[in-house]
Amino acid sequence: MPPKGYLALVLHAHLPFVRHPEHDRFLEEDWFFEAITECYLPLLEVFERLARDHIPFKLSLVLTPSLLAMLSDDLLCSRYRLHLEELIELAEREVVRTRQSQELQLLARMYLDRFRKTQQRFVEHHRGDLVSAFAEFDRSGHLELFTSAATHAYLPALQHYPLAVAAQIRTAIWSHRKLFGRAPRGFWLPECGYFEGLADQLAQSSVGYFILDTHGLLHANPGPSYGVYAPILCRPGLAAFGRDRSSSRQVWSAKEGYPGDPDYREFYRDIGFDLEHQDLGPHIQPTGDRKNTGIKYFRITGQTRNKKYYSQKKAIQKCDSHAKDFVQQRKLQIEKLWSETKGAGPPIVVSPYDAELFGHWWYEGPLFLENVFRKIDSEQSVFECITLGDYLERHPIHQVATPSPSSWGHNGYNEMWLNESNDWIYNHIHWASKEMIALAEKHGQARDLVERFLNQAARELMLAQSSDWAFIMKTQTMVPYAVRRTNEHLLAFRRLHEQIKACQLDEDFVSHLEQLHNIFPDMDFRCYRDDYRDQE
Repeated sequence: MPPKGYLALVLHAHLPFVRHPEHDRFLEEDWFFEAITECYLPLLEVFERLARDHIPFKLSLVLTPSLLAMLSDDLLCSRYRLHLEELIELAEREVVRTRQSQELQLLARMYLDRFRKTQQRFVEHHRGDLVSAFAEFDRSGHLELFTSAATHAYLPALQHYPLAVAAQIRTAIWSHRKLFGRAPRGFWLPECGYFEGLADQLAQSSVGYFILDTHGLLHANPGPSYGVYAPILCRPGLAAFGRDRSSSRQVWSAKEGYPGDPDYREFYRDIGFDLEHQDLGPHIQPTGDRKNTGIKYFRITGQTRNKKYYSQKKAIQKCDSHAKDFVQQRKLQIEKLWSETKGAGPPIVVSPYDAELFGHWWYEGPLFLENVFRKIDSEQSVFECITLGDYLERHPIHQVATPSPSSWGHNGYNEMWLNESNDWIYNHIHWASKEMIALAEKHGQARDLVERFLNQAARELMLAQSSDWAFIMKTQTMVPYAVRRTNEHLLAFRRLHEQIKACQLDEDFVSHLEQLHNIFPDMDFRCYRDDYRDQE
């Protein structure tokens, strides 16, 4: 019997490109190390268990080009191995330190076992190559991998420079194809940021579909007949899906969502801030400032400073009940939608989340996801999981409409990335975008050293365009770093630009930048030209 509807789970895995070979240790590289330990490796382990047990799981996974560049970087991978060794050493010391407390001893051993297992999986099982591990599940049909803008630029902020937008899209697509052997059908709009005309640019790069926040589809012209429970066609071959608010709220919301349950692990209480300096070894910054270690002994408990110790057993039980509730809610939701739209085709519930929620922010998230897939398979027959590409192959005919400008940021439009905290960056980014387009137009036949300068100028511009820096400035977290990175890339671009214009090329300077900011080794500056042809 065919399903009454579909659930499309979409995980968006992204980190800004953070790599500092000029320092032996750099705090912001920990973002990458934490994500591997707490999110990417646990998700791969979940996928392996589900595949081993023949559970027919399917989901869409965005791996952004900047994240893939870091996962493929030898220096960062070697530093991650050292990071794991230091975590294991810290956990071993914690096992000794906590021996007088039965509860803490149990937790310390839990972390020690986990870090040792993480090391074994990264070094021996995956041989340091997580890109190939994800690619294997893409080939098996369990995952549908798709891409995002090259450096996760907030595209509405570049809309007055169409070739700058095109360059972000083009670079992402050939980078993805190089790593995975085929072009992606899907494209994740950074921050779900959409502006009028963006669909045309996506279609020119042979993108098949993208995702909008709820109001971006609901406010389409004409209005969608089936709300966000069917895609719209922006033009032949290009579909736009809308985010379902209900399933998002259950998982995202700190107040209403599952991750805020008192039995789950407390993210914000870490031994890096609780222990004496001498107990932390290298997990204190060179400045003496403290940082997270990943070892957290408390559960959320509630709105209190007197947190209770974490119980893995209770958390596992709660995770099972939450997965059961999530599946039951989707079953009721899809049955209701099916009855309301009978004869119009089965509805699709699109549920996109930041991948890092599962395991990093929500420690139990990967287990929740595994339980969801197992219960979908064994406890219901109303709906099935599907990838967005598979859905379009089964159901290609949809309403034609034009999406509305939108994002999934605060208040739904542009203010998260354009406000009093970060608006200063755009005059500089727009100037550099205009000049990069002019350089590409003038030097289309460049070779040798001039070509290297132009390619590095493109890298510096794209790195400056990352939406992460404006986001950090707005949220007031690590602001000096975001400001520094923005200025660093813009100043590097300006100096490269000046040397190209003056025909006075300092090879040592460009070599230094190529080593420092080595994202996209096969960068082709011609992606900023109207006559650009995608790399084969």
